[in-house]
Amino acid sequence: MSTLAIHPGPVGDVLLAVPALRALKAEGPAERLLLAAQPGVGSLVAALGTVDGALSFDGLGLQTLFVEDDAPPAIEAVRAARRIVCWFGARDPIFARRFRALAPDVVVASPTGDGARPVWRHLLTTVQAAPEVSPGPCDPSPAARRAGRQALLRAGWRTDTRLVLVHPGAGSLDKRWPAEGFVEVLAPLCAREDLTIVLHEGPADVAAVAAIDSRLAGRARVVRGLSLVELAGALAQVAVYLGNDSGVSHLAAAVGVPSLILFEERRIAWRPWSASADVVLIDTASAVRADVVMVADRLAHLLV
Repeated sequence: MSTLAIHPGPVGDVLLAVPALRALKAEGPAERLLLAAQPGVGSLVAALGTVDGALSFDGLGLQTLFVEDDAPPAIEAVRAARRIVCWFGARDPIFARRFRALAPDVVVASPTGDGARPVWRHLLTTVQAAPEVSPGPCDPSPAARRAGRQALLRAGWRTDTRLVLVHPGAGSLDKRWPAEGFVEVLAPLCAREDLTIVLHEGPADVAAVAAIDSRLAGRARVVRGLSLVELAGALAQVAVYLGNDSGVSHLAAAVGVPSLILFEERRIAWRPWSASADVVLIDTASAVRADVVMVADRLAHLLV
């Protein structure tokens, strides 16, 4: 038998479930803990050592449970699980009822909660774990660490320097601090001989990285084209991380990197669970002087 967790959200949202997944694992240490997630996300969580294996969320066939029909079809992963927690479909009563016809003890819960408390604490309560749990960092696999290190070396990391990795992108434009803000904070750091500044570019971050890179006149390095597993391994080499509210920032915090993460107050419920994350509340719409000074000061504190 196995324990099955289902979370089809983006990487940042799924990483908020790490404490809950660990609680599930602790409850049944002799069982395999499987995570059904989006491509790449499940493999990442497995490479972090949080779950024992990953399944394709789309391959489960849960979409059939949204339609009122005859008896719901058998789903092999559901049949083989002793316990199931599904952070999906909680708002649809037909889905929840038909899922319970397949697995009477399934927990179907919201992946975000009501916004009144941190999302990761809400997820803990859905598995009946104490909301006061303060989890430690995840540990990327040796293979992930090797791949991440090689990517950073190819990007120009001098290993006799401390590495500062910056991710200026985010899933939505309104989460992205303007390039001017990053440039003002990073320009003095680029002049330091003891640091290598690396900008991380994901598929949706080309413009954001280019705008910063051009203003820094090539004094920063750029790493791009990394899988999530490779990125986890790269982040494990980093001295300090700076980024917007994004999946990459959640990953940096999850692997225990001292991280400065830029949040808007209205999204604070989605803050990372990791004690290594220093969340700064700013206005992401503009690089106002007070925010630039605050971010620079907090970053300098992490680099002491």
